[in-house]
Amino acid sequence: MRRPTEHETVVRLAELEDGPAYHTGLKRRHIQMIAVGGAIGTGLFLGAGGRLASAGPSLLVVYAVCGVFAFFILRALGELVLHRPDSGSFVSYAREFYGEKLAFVTGWMYWIYWAMVAIVDVTAIALYFSFFGRYVPFFSVVPQWAFALFALVAVLLLNLLPVVVFGELEFWFSAIKVGALVVFLVIGILFVVLGTPVAGHSPGFSLIGDNGGVFPNGVLPTVLVVQGVVFAYGAIELVGTAAGETADPRKTLPRAINTVILRIGIFYVGSVLLLSLLLPFDAYTAGESPFVTVFASIGVEGADTIMNLVVLTAALSSLNAGLYSTGRIARSLALRGAAPAFTARLSRSGVPYGGIGVTAAVALLGVGLNAVVPAEAFEIGINLTAIGTLTTWSVIVLCQLRLRRSSDRGELPRSAFRMPGAPFTSYLTLAFLVGVGVLILFDYPNGTLTFGAAIVVVVPSLIAGWYAVRGRVRRLQALRAERAERAEESDYSGSAAST
Repeated sequence: MRRPTEHETVVRLAELEDGPAYHTGLKRRHIQMIAVGGAIGTGLFLGAGGRLASAGPSLLVVYAVCGVFAFFILRALGELVLHRPDSGSFVSYAREFYGEKLAFVTGWMYWIYWAMVAIVDVTAIALYFSFFGRYVPFFSVVPQWAFALFALVAVLLLNLLPVVVFGELEFWFSAIKVGALVVFLVIGILFVVLGTPVAGHSPGFSLIGDNGGVFPNGVLPTVLVVQGVVFAYGAIELVGTAAGETADPRKTLPRAINTVILRIGIFYVGSVLLLSLLLPFDAYTAGESPFVTVFASIGVEGADTIMNLVVLTAALSSLNAGLYSTGRIARSLALRGAAPAFTARLSRSGVPYGGIGVTAAVALLGVGLNAVVPAEAFEIGINLTAIGTLTTWSVIVLCQLRLRRSSDRGELPRSAFRMPGAPFTSYLTLAFLVGVGVLILFDYPNGTLTFGAAIVVVVPSLIAGWYAVRGRVRRLQALRAERAERAEESDYSGSAAST
């Protein structure tokens, strides 16, 4: 079979952009739950235990502060989406306001981020499945990599179905996570109000005072857990990608975003506060869900099994979201010549199967890690996700600033959904993200090695990649400009003839 020439590829990409479009199959309830689900994951269900043990009750302050900045980032994204809804999301806005180079870097950094998250997720799912080996002998003999492969194939096949299937999966995944937190909040509040002892401790604010106060280990551990809490909020930006496949994003998105800060306050801050009121901070440990710790302390049989199912759901939700978002981002890049042409293809049901398939192929590395180094697979993957999150969120805020300046100059209409307090809050958010980056850099060895890997591997790869595709990108720009000029001339000729 003859390989298409570069010119034929460029023409084909230009035709694909004018071809089939995404289907608007996501409903309001899907978008609302995607916004909630993106803010609630294993970072709370599993990671909060170790952070409580390190920072104590001050963790709730960190969750509250980081939650405010997460809300600002969502509002900045919302302002951009209402300016122009696009499934390419912030990659498309980076292209509009800063050009193809930043769009290329942003898109590929986000794709790398989610590809690494997929490796983390398949590993986490495999670990959660292995947990059931204590009850079902079959699960104890199945190798960890087999569970990882099963999860990846299952979620991949579901992602290749129409987008409404993704929406339904995320709706129910999020419903399970929210339901579990509501049950905990109700039980926890009852124990505090009634003063029922938990593992010999009387619940209430006196428990915090009797165990070192809000900062039992000092301020430094509190500052150091900020980076982990920030990444617990990872995936909130997914709501911007989903807006491109929503029938009425201008009504749906603002409502979904504005409720996120309330839900963060209730579920994150409220949960950590209750955890601190029920047990001393040193009762929690890294590697065990703090919710399991509490339920086990009050004698609830099977609490570990129930919470394992919840965190399994959270990991499946994250893998599902990762395949969804990277497929759309890869297609946005491909339509501009910055990614392989086959990732621009859509199925008849409006699914970018090429981009989704590429991410799934990279996630197979996670299956391989689970076969070769099962004990280290999770940490290897999670340390590689940090830079992608900071890059993505920073670009969102930078694009919002550029949109605001263009609106102030009268070049673009003002958005009806503006970031509150901007531009002050925009610059404050950027400063916060830079601060988190500094914390990661000095978090030796994991954070330092992450930055080192980015400098040694990722940055040179992005530079080489840009020089490899820039010719195609510019030819596509020229072709689109030529087509637009011809269309304008045709419209002018048509109007002149009718006159």
